[in-house]
Amino acid sequence: MLFSDIFRQYNWLEVERSFAAATKRDVESALAAAGHCSLEQFVALLSPAAEPYLESMAQLSHTLTRKRFGDTMQLYIPMYLSNECQNICTYCGFSLDNKIARTTLSDRQIEKEIRVIKQMGFDHVLLLSGEANKLVGVDYFERAIKLCRPHFSNISLEVQPLKQCEYERLRKAGLHAVLVYQETYHPELYRKYHPKGKKANFEYRLETADRLGAAGIHKIGIGSLLGLADWRSDAFFVALHLDYLRRTYWRTKFSVSFPRLRPAEGVDNGDLLISDRSLVQLICAYRLYDENLELSLSTRESSQFRDSLVELGITSVSAGSCTNPGGYAARLDSLEQFEIDDRRSPAQISEMLRSKGLEPVWKDWDAYL
Repeated sequence: MLFSDIFRQYNWLEVERSFAAATKRDVESALAAAGHCSLEQFVALLSPAAEPYLESMAQLSHTLTRKRFGDTMQLYIPMYLSNECQNICTYCGFSLDNKIARTTLSDRQIEKEIRVIKQMGFDHVLLLSGEANKLVGVDYFERAIKLCRPHFSNISLEVQPLKQCEYERLRKAGLHAVLVYQETYHPELYRKYHPKGKKANFEYRLETADRLGAAGIHKIGIGSLLGLADWRSDAFFVALHLDYLRRTYWRTKFSVSFPRLRPAEGVDNGDLLISDRSLVQLICAYRLYDENLELSLSTRESSQFRDSLVELGITSVSAGSCTNPGGYAARLDSLEQFEIDDRRSPAQISEMLRSKGLEPVWKDWDAYL
């Protein structure tokens, strides 16, 4: 059985209604189970009924995070390899119908990016690209990983979904973790946002984490793109997905990220954006659902907002990010995937963390730990 089999047993509208049905008593029951909540209790924590309890949720989230992860914060940096893409995604600057200059880094350009990133202090890099299998496929990713491997203890990947055998090949080359977001778990809206390209195949993307687990990838990151559909319902399906993955691939580690739609060249952000207060509720709900879950926040968010969230459940943040290929070494004139908001340097982020009593960790946790 794959997750897609479980997913088909649920109805989006029924999930939406479950949030309205949650009561004050349900929320208090979930707070009493903080750190080990059931899916039903997670629904209560996401519901409108939990909004008056946000301060209590935040305090519990802080306590559970420090208990499990100590006074540490993992730092990573994204390295964009290519903005070539064969998909049309209505919310993304890399979309095929966006008539902009395309760039794919050569080996030499990747090596230049590596040198600059290492000078910043990072030992954990996230490699990203648009989805263009012929131009930027598994051969290219394997070469990029091998170029990075002598310089970074941990290498993560966020690219198009691949086959299980391809993930196994990249794991042998030195790949540590893979991030793959479903974008939205609403099948009809998913088709609306992805009208063309291989990414239009909802089920193939939905089953990617199963292929990752079967391939033995050390860590899998999942999530939804906040702003494409009802954030509460998408969060429920992320948690449902996570629950299945933890039971099925119990040797694997998992993380959840919270990307919000950001302005990008040639795209419309729509009218389903999640508020700051709701995002705080969402992050705290995940921490109360699972005290061991890694929670990540990127430079999509503002510096002020990130400064407050690092104390409420987040365990990993990016710093000094560029979202265009070649953005670190050469400042190439290539399109950004989206506009970042927190433009502080890694040194400034590190200083902020220390001012809050947190120790910056420049690499992910080793597999043997």
